[in-house]
Amino acid sequence: MDVALIKYNAGNIQSVIFALNRLGIEPIYTDDADIIKNADKVIFPGVGEAYACMQSLKDKQLDKIIPHLKQPVLGICVGLQLMCNHSEERDTQGMGIFDIDVKKFAPDNTQIKIPQMGWNTVYDLKSTLFKDIPLHSYVYYVHSYYAALSAKYTIATTKYVLPYSAALCKDNFYAVQFHAEKSSDTGSKILDNFIKYC
Repeated sequence: MDVALIKYNAGNIQSVIFALNRLGIEPIYTDDADIIKNADKVIFPGVGEAYACMQSLKDKQLDKIIPHLKQPVLGICVGLQLMCNHSEERDTQGMGIFDIDVKKFAPDNTQIKIPQMGWNTVYDLKSTLFKDIPLHSYVYYVHSYYAALSAKYTIATTKYVLPYSAALCKDNFYAVQFHAEKSSDTGSKILDNFIKYC
């Protein structure tokens, strides 16, 4: 199976490669449109600032390719946010795959730290992406911005400051806000589910 890992200005790619290697997958790390279009599965990871990441996608014209992919696509962290309509992070226009806006956490309580950094639980699991994942399993987060809940697209929820979309799905597009590649056995199982069942 060919798994394309989208190459653009985003960090933490090596962690995703290692996580896939542990599943016996050697991904193709590429910004070549033809390779991405012809892969069996596509993973769109991201660590960094939304605006800079989006500019990199535009520079490579990948923002025109990704929304029209027909095979299963998995966005991770900033990948999820750029698949939404708009992010408050530097007023960034996304690709509009999910009709949701990304907002910055605005806690009333000064004891709540932003970014959310560390382990939190997922619940309201609704997709084969979470096959055999126990309710309230822990996954790893590092983020200051979140995608709002959507009755149409949300397939997992996490609460930090407020309930928000831990994962989204629309047709062949899946996305998770947490770092599946850093989420221990749970994250590994989610990546495996994406490869096998999505």
